[in-house]
Amino acid sequence: MKTTSLPMTFTFLDQNLKINSTLEIMSNKNDSYLRAIPVGHVGMSCFTMIFGTISNLTALGILAKSRVRFRRQSKAPFLFLTVALLLADLGGHVILGAFVLYLYTIGTEPTPNFCKIFGTSMVFFGLCPLLLGCAMAVERYIAITKPFFHMSMITVAHVKMALLFLSSVALVLAVLPLFSVGTYTTQIPKTWCFLNLQGEGSADRILALTFSGLGLTALTLSLFCNILSGLALLHARTKYNDSTKNPTTRCGRRASSASSSSMNCSLDVEMMAQLAAITVVSCVCWGPFLIHIPMVQLHGASGNLKPGLILLFLRMASWNQILDPWVYILLRRAVLLSVCCRGQTPASTVSECSSYRDYRRRDSNLQ
Repeated sequence: MKTTSLPMTFTFLDQNLKINSTLEIMSNKNDSYLRAIPVGHVGMSCFTMIFGTISNLTALGILAKSRVRFRRQSKAPFLFLTVALLLADLGGHVILGAFVLYLYTIGTEPTPNFCKIFGTSMVFFGLCPLLLGCAMAVERYIAITKPFFHMSMITVAHVKMALLFLSSVALVLAVLPLFSVGTYTTQIPKTWCFLNLQGEGSADRILALTFSGLGLTALTLSLFCNILSGLALLHARTKYNDSTKNPTTRCGRRASSASSSSMNCSLDVEMMAQLAAITVVSCVCWGPFLIHIPMVQLHGASGNLKPGLILLFLRMASWNQILDPWVYILLRRAVLLSVCCRGQTPASTVSECSSYRDYRRRDSNLQ
């Protein structure tokens, strides 16, 4: 009996040693994973998530108070797109921030299924603000250069259709890896997932280049439309200043329309200032990340690109969703009037704005 129990005892001890060694290896991996993530990164993620959420909610509250003013002046399409942009920024902060904090909490790398969900959210909430910003720039360009066409053709229903189309484009691109068209992989430092930028397959390359191409196209079109809109406003302003030199053009104003014209003028300046700031912020924040993607495809894994560089560019892109709401918080009509019209009396400001608006109407009628 003793001779038969000894092998069983050794076998049991051997199995316990194997289990303990396996658990020790897994523990060492988890410890090394946790040590690879500095504590400051967790604090920064919490800060950006909370600060971005508060900023977007504040901007939405400001827009809710000014919705009557926008609707009264037929600016509802721009207001609708603005709310959609802020909601996309808010969703990106809450959902993506929760995913990152969850990975920090469990202290392990994301599972393949979780990585797919994380990557899908990254692509969708990354593309939506860029496409919506482009749609806002196009809408303002049409409103400034073709005001009568905009008033008759660009309605909230049309804007909703455009919003549905742009969201569908971002969603289709995001869910393609879920149907085995491309893959999502864990990115450095194992706390976020994105498209496989260094994949050998053609599907991975096409998806990465498509994401980058759509983002860069949206930024370029936004910049182009904003420049043309600004030049159109500057040209109309110059023609107005030239026309005011003739005393006969100063007659025939109606006092009853002065306040309404002043509101229209300030709204145009307010929306163009906000749109220009959004474009600049998007180019600075998203430009490096979008340009880095084709560079990775060009150089490949054997290139001289630093592995952690894309993490830096991602953090810059995440600040776009924080700065967007502050554009609407700071560049409001009250702030713009206090800065631009400093030293002028309210009566002179109203008279100047109403005269400029009346001139633009007469100039549009002649065209």
